[in-house]
Amino acid sequence: MQPSGHRLRDVEHHPLLAENDNYDSSSSSSSEADVADRVWFIRDGCGMICAVMTWLLVAYADFVVTFVMLLPSKDFWYSVVNGVIFNCLAVLALSSHLRTMLTDPVSAGCVTGDLLVCGDRTASVQSFLLGAVPKGNATKEYMESLQLKPGEVIYKCPKCCCIKPERAHHCSICKRCIRKMDHHCPWVNNCVGEKNQRFFVLFTMYIALSSVHALILCGLQFISCVRGQWTECSDFSPPITVILLIFLCLEGLLFFTFTAVMFGTQIHSICNDETEIERLKSEKPTWERRLRWEGMKSVFGGPPSLLWMNPFVGFRFRRLPTRPRKGSPEFSV
Repeated sequence: MQPSGHRLRDVEHHPLLAENDNYDSSSSSSSEADVADRVWFIRDGCGMICAVMTWLLVAYADFVVTFVMLLPSKDFWYSVVNGVIFNCLAVLALSSHLRTMLTDPVSAGCVTGDLLVCGDRTASVQSFLLGAVPKGNATKEYMESLQLKPGEVIYKCPKCCCIKPERAHHCSICKRCIRKMDHHCPWVNNCVGEKNQRFFVLFTMYIALSSVHALILCGLQFISCVRGQWTECSDFSPPITVILLIFLCLEGLLFFTFTAVMFGTQIHSICNDETEIERLKSEKPTWERRLRWEGMKSVFGGPPSLLWMNPFVGFRFRRLPTRPRKGSPEFSV
């Protein structure tokens, strides 16, 4: 067994940031209230293009379903019921997409109050921040404030120079260490991590359901048009109607296949308490795995209920700062 001093040198072979490096160590002590007010958005060109394409494809599907298939239909209730169902699924899917994209997946950071895993020991120092980790919080000053004992080992990411907690992996696109990182998805322009995995699962589920619904409507529309010899089955000409329906069928098949596979993979990972990266790297679990329902309740929050399906749960409008009126106690020159 190696002596404790040697173990520390092995972990700290990447030099810590010096005091005069370009990093503001005060950012590492930001409060949870400040983190909650931040807007999380990854400025990645490919991811932003994929996210816009997702919205455009859903908008195209909604256009074809509404204006090509439902509005020209002579059956009023058929149009109303299917229109409400499809548009509700589309709104829920896009809302889940937004929550996945704009929610911090939990970067590996620190604030006072909880536990930090240090190798085979646990030091009562600081907890993991539920927000964006400031890059380079592994400064000499910060390391000294941890008051580590001889033999205690901490892990530092050499890429973003942050203290790396257990089950954290560095994302080269987000340029952060993400705790319980499952993967980086360009279609949502974000990493899928501890705090936005629920929204990603809902996004894949609602896209899969809307794709199945669209495929069923396409099949019924083809049957109706063939029986009516393509007369009065659509407000568009027969060639344009056929092209629009074929593209919608292809989109529905591709989206359903992709999202159904991702949905199954995510549920499997949650039940096994193992991220996709940990599975691909065949990492041996150093943590106590949760039971299946415990993992589901941890991700979706609370016991099974219809709230699991609601992407708006926990949503809070950001309060904008208001300027005090003249004459109020807060007003000063």
